[in-house]
Amino acid sequence: MLRFAFRASLIALVAMPASAMAWGRTGHAVVAEIARGYLTPKAAAAVDALLASDPDVLTESDLGSRAAWADAYRRDHRETSEWHFADVELDHPDLAEACFGFPASGTPASAGPAKDCVVGRLEAFERELADPRTDAAERLLAFKFVLHFVGDLHQPLHAADNQDKGGNCVPLALGGPRTVNLHSYWDGVVVDALGPDAKTIAASLSARITPAQRKAWEKGDAKSWAMESFAVAKSTAYTVGSAPGCSNDKTPIALPEGYAERASAAAALQLQKAGVRLALELNRAFD
Repeated sequence: MLRFAFRASLIALVAMPASAMAWGRTGHAVVAEIARGYLTPKAAAAVDALLASDPDVLTESDLGSRAAWADAYRRDHRETSEWHFADVELDHPDLAEACFGFPASGTPASAGPAKDCVVGRLEAFERELADPRTDAAERLLAFKFVLHFVGDLHQPLHAADNQDKGGNCVPLALGGPRTVNLHSYWDGVVVDALGPDAKTIAASLSARITPAQRKAWEKGDAKSWAMESFAVAKSTAYTVGSAPGCSNDKTPIALPEGYAERASAAAALQLQKAGVRLALELNRAFD
């Protein structure tokens, strides 16, 4: 059944505009929907109040849509582009190097610096969100960035690089004329294979999370979570046989046998972890 759903998602993917192939909108919505189920009553009320107070029209105003807001915001705010990932190199994994030495955050956090990674920005916005003295407009920005960056941190190719722009230089063959790059494959194809829409996927994944898993996943911090994602990239995402770097050879790579199923399982686990950890951060901020 999973194999059939995965093939169906490939066909749907070809018909989508590039902007829709975004842990694009569906993946981020899945993370947010999983998180909602773990919010305390006080945190849930605070989240709903922030959503209701936000007049921004870049996305719809529901929680799942707002989780993708930072991607829409980035289009006209290129100074935030580096904030969405940490390019930890496969051949010399150094998180500090990938994060520009963990620079001090500006005040407010939305001021930068531009040269920072998802780990540093997530930590800065988490501090602002938890501080009741934060200006209301800035706290709303912090909320939307936290919603997004917890998801980004758990997409394996947002935490790893093989001198190939996080897999963006690696073309994959999906059968016939259908192709996609490795990064986009993990952003969208593996998520679409999990179900027809974000709410359905989130409900299915949430139902499989055990209390023991939740307790284990709530340990650690953004740095350790980033290195978990890096490990998934190394053990699963980058097993397509691609060479380091951005080659002039644009011949798409055929997926190895069983890769689609391994990728789908790994993505499901990362989405579950992200949902639990997003709820953890929101509960900390509002409780």
